[in-house]
Amino acid sequence: MTTEPQMDFQPLEARLGYSFHDKSPLVSSLTHRSYLNEHPGFPYEHNERLEFLGDAVLELIVTEHLYKNYGNPEGELTNWRAALVNAKTLAGIASQLQFEDYLLMSKGEAKDRDSKARMYILANAIEAIIGAIYLDGGNEAASGFIQRHILSHLPFILKNRLYIDPKSRFQETAQELLGVTPNYKVLKETGPDHNKEFTVGVFLEKELIAVGVGLSKQEAQIAAAQAGLEAKKWVTAENGKEEAKEA
Repeated sequence: MTTEPQMDFQPLEARLGYSFHDKSPLVSSLTHRSYLNEHPGFPYEHNERLEFLGDAVLELIVTEHLYKNYGNPEGELTNWRAALVNAKTLAGIASQLQFEDYLLMSKGEAKDRDSKARMYILANAIEAIIGAIYLDGGNEAASGFIQRHILSHLPFILKNRLYIDPKSRFQETAQELLGVTPNYKVLKETGPDHNKEFTVGVFLEKELIAVGVGLSKQEAQIAAAQAGLEAKKWVTAENGKEEAKEA
């Protein structure tokens, strides 16, 4: 006995800006592996193969757009692309498109709405949806989706220099506005040696600005820097200058 989801996908398709001829790829794109563990008779596969396809389509279309429209060096274009297609950006786009309620997950995964794992589930689902659109409508349909929902964020990323990693942005802004170089200190280590968790504080002189947690010191420092940018309201600071050189 199979268990198919009884959902009205029209509101979601309206937000995506694409109507599927065949709903099967759409359903698969929204199906997390954990759902199949609880529903072994489910007639669709989980979304990891579509994610694999969508990731490649997304990277190619974004790369082509950057290459054709900007004459910047390869290193800068690589950073811009990374800012557009990283998990945090894609998860934010997923939230804007409001498709979380359509995701098919296990009961345990569905309850865990605020974790880092959920961010990756949302980001992976965006890539899977791109793969599904590509299969159903071809390159033109996938490109249209990416232009509308992902490349449309590029001006904001360039204006606010979000292509620079949080540590570099926090340091540059602190030096520019305050004449101070940030420093990082490990505040706490927990867990066994093979699975440690680090809590790191970012300081401006002796003042603790923010704290970050990660599975490595570097990851915790990046998290602390990002939290510091938000604490100081430097996330969208206007002091950055757009560096794009139109081709």
